[in-house]
Amino acid sequence: MAAPLCASTASRIDSVINHSSQKKVQFAVKVIDASSGKTIYTRNAATPMIPASNAKIVASASALKYLGPNYKFTTTIGMLDSTLVIIGAGDPLLGDPETDAKYGRKPGWIFEDIILALKKARIRSIDGIIADTTFFDNNRVHPSWPKDQLNRYYACEVSGLNYNANCVKIDAKRKGKSVTLTLTPSTAFVTLVNKVKPSSKTNAVGAWRNSVPNKLIVKGYCKSESGFDVAIEKPAAFFAFLLAERLAAAGIEVKGDFTEKYIKKDSSIRTLRTYKTPIAEVLTRCNADSFGLAAESLIKTISAENTSYRINGEWPHGLNLAKRYLLSTGVKADEFILTDGSGLSRQNKLSPNALTSILRDIYKGPNRKFFEETLAVGGLKGSRPVRAYFTDKKYKGKVFAKSGTLDGVKALSGICRTEHGDRIFSIITNKANANTRKAINDIVKAIFE
Repeated sequence: MAAPLCASTASRIDSVINHSSQKKVQFAVKVIDASSGKTIYTRNAATPMIPASNAKIVASASALKYLGPNYKFTTTIGMLDSTLVIIGAGDPLLGDPETDAKYGRKPGWIFEDIILALKKARIRSIDGIIADTTFFDNNRVHPSWPKDQLNRYYACEVSGLNYNANCVKIDAKRKGKSVTLTLTPSTAFVTLVNKVKPSSKTNAVGAWRNSVPNKLIVKGYCKSESGFDVAIEKPAAFFAFLLAERLAAAGIEVKGDFTEKYIKKDSSIRTLRTYKTPIAEVLTRCNADSFGLAAESLIKTISAENTSYRINGEWPHGLNLAKRYLLSTGVKADEFILTDGSGLSRQNKLSPNALTSILRDIYKGPNRKFFEETLAVGGLKGSRPVRAYFTDKKYKGKVFAKSGTLDGVKALSGICRTEHGDRIFSIITNKANANTRKAINDIVKAIFE
């Protein structure tokens, strides 16, 4: 039901929703004036819906609330006697290909930097590697994520020590009657079993896990070449294994084994390097790029930072803190269910009331500009559902939003900068079809009228 004060906007939105192509789609919509909070349009706004990646708005806003805009994720490399130690702090962007490319850092730069630090300290051998991942708990895979998608890049494990988005890239290339596979980064940590067949018709290649961790069965058909990312298991061991391989290649002897364990904070560690990632970078990867690992790391980080010893950041505690924040903005408890940070779980539920409430709380606060800069921008940057649309002059650069997509779910929430003032909106659809994304975009365009 539309608010009477904006009959033109309401009728335009209603006509989009009532179109025959959207007859079976469930719409929940709310549009408010950002300054006054006055409702411009509402339909099923109190109904909790599966939000897909719109859940990342809650994760990122909660992180900004509890951690602040100056927070940094810090990874420490040092020596404990003759053992190399890595103390993780859940940084989701350590060695992240997108972030490294943004700053002109070549792949594997961090290993070269560690090697340089060891050589500068005249360390020619180490007695094993210890990784302290206890900033997060050891539940790296969310129990409600689709079991058949755990090898996908968007369902990667969440560790206290992450690297390379916790993925490897597999490239298949046809050479005559055979197909060769290339692994990036190159490592013996992952084993590939090549069952790809050459084809004259199609490129369709995938990788499947089996009972042996990080042994991937690669199957399908390759016409020319095909590349894709695959999530690995045991991210901390992945980082340590890559480091050990590169240390050995650089002439630094690695004796002993790899161990994951807690290192007491008062241990006499000789720090060699620290790597810091500002929260702004993590929020941008979370919101503009819809990077799931960033969202989950934010939830676990607010948990860890709100425990006595800064350890064992976990989903339940972090989500309870996010819930507390939502309730503080006036959202009713029966309008949301928080299950994970990224929205991959279909058990998440959010109402447009909840999303517009949290967006307005940020809008009214001191971090408004900071948060807006982490969102995708219509016609300019971020995930495709926002970047590739709203390219007309009237909308370009004026839609700041987070999209969401799952099977049968499409969503978009954010801020429109219109000539009538800023508008905060949330549009969530369930039972969505192939035409629903256009319908959502048309609703956003109606907000500008």
